[in-house]
Amino acid sequence: MAVRHLAQRWNMELTKSERAKITDSVHSIQSARASLIDIDESKVPKVDEIQECLESADKNLRVALRQVPAKKNLQ
Repeated sequence: MAVRHLAQRWNMELTKSERAKITDSVHSIQSARASLIDIDESKVPKVDEIQECLESADKNLRVALRQVPAKKNLQ
């Protein structure tokens, strides 16, 4: 995947703090997605586009967590 390629190319690593922040963000996005499931689209314009954006963000953050290695013994 592209994230893995960039991680290897630039020798990127996530600190423990960064991994925690990304994980918290993933949980927040999941919550937002769940709360929009039963929203009447006539009352919230483009709610379907909002859902797609949240889904994309969720996928990209999860890929980063899987593909970018953690720094060892660093905060």
